[in-house]
Amino acid sequence: MNAKPPPIYLDNHATTRTDPRVLDVMLPFFTQRFGNAASINHSFGWEASDAVESAREQIAGLLNTSAKGLIFTSGATESNNIVIKGLAATKPNGHIITNAAEHRSVLDPVKRIQRSGCEITILPVDRFGMVCPESIANAIRPETILVSVMLANNEVGTINPITEIGEICRSRGVLLHCDIVQAVGKLPVDLSKMPVDLASLTAHKLYGPKGVGALYIRRGAPRISLQPLFDGGGHENHLRSGTLPVPLIVGFGKCCEIAQAEMESESLRTTKLRNRLWDELSRRLDGITMNGHATERLPNNLNVSFASVDGEALMTSLKTIAVSSGSACTSADPEPSHVLRHMGVSDELTRASLRFGIGRFNTDDEIDTAVNAVADAVETLRNTSA
Repeated sequence: MNAKPPPIYLDNHATTRTDPRVLDVMLPFFTQRFGNAASINHSFGWEASDAVESAREQIAGLLNTSAKGLIFTSGATESNNIVIKGLAATKPNGHIITNAAEHRSVLDPVKRIQRSGCEITILPVDRFGMVCPESIANAIRPETILVSVMLANNEVGTINPITEIGEICRSRGVLLHCDIVQAVGKLPVDLSKMPVDLASLTAHKLYGPKGVGALYIRRGAPRISLQPLFDGGGHENHLRSGTLPVPLIVGFGKCCEIAQAEMESESLRTTKLRNRLWDELSRRLDGITMNGHATERLPNNLNVSFASVDGEALMTSLKTIAVSSGSACTSADPEPSHVLRHMGVSDELTRASLRFGIGRFNTDDEIDTAVNAVADAVETLRNTSA
């Protein structure tokens, strides 16, 4: 009996398959080269430490910055929390600005520190999910200590005008934090030129392992002071104590090295696949809307709403492809995506939205299969409800 083929994976904004080239360099550090990078008295520790620093250089190379400005974390969620809570701990009466379309790992920490006395401003976004630089300028006060704006939105792929926002922050003496998770490896991210003071990234969104990320902290004057989330050992410049996961860090470095070499060609290829997906869906179906900016968007992102379709039924009917719904919901308490809602998309359309994340391993044939699967499901549901 032939086994059913696995679903076609088109959810690469959620996570990516680890590239086999990345896995290959990681494996020896689980078995033969297993030393603790903080063990300074023997060769096992020296070898692990050298591997960590080599990976740090590889990551810095992709970002065009100094490796000394990078600390390792468990992922971008931790990096975001270190920035927001760590800065608020040094200036508990400060003011922080973010926006309504940020990832929950920014929105939830700012809401938590608000309960401790820090003032928070959450700015609206436009119909594309983009943050207006002028709104940032107008929101900055003398007590503002941080602005946090993501480079590219994780749901709709819209790219924010970070350079303009950063220049405003610099002129007003305010730190800018940027969640660059979705953009790294898809767009050029040059931290030597971008006016960004702190940036969060993670390995598993660019074909590396889960469980490891990094925080970039601008070096130089004025010095950025952050309190660590927890203490114990003083690793990573006293900001992130704990034994470093050397195999994961080695994989992180390798996936950044691959991204640096292949980003341009890969972005062109995923853009073509994304456009093919949108063009064919548009040809097959009416009543569909692309969410996010038409041009200022990630090359591998497509977020689409389908009119006259029950969103839960649509997701349930898609057996052959793996995608995300536009709504962040549970079966007990459905709640439309906060990003789409703040873009002005109705709850009905928000629930009937799909996010396609096209990746390195997707093919033309898979895109065609996805088009047929989605179009057939939408047509069937519309005919059933007519």
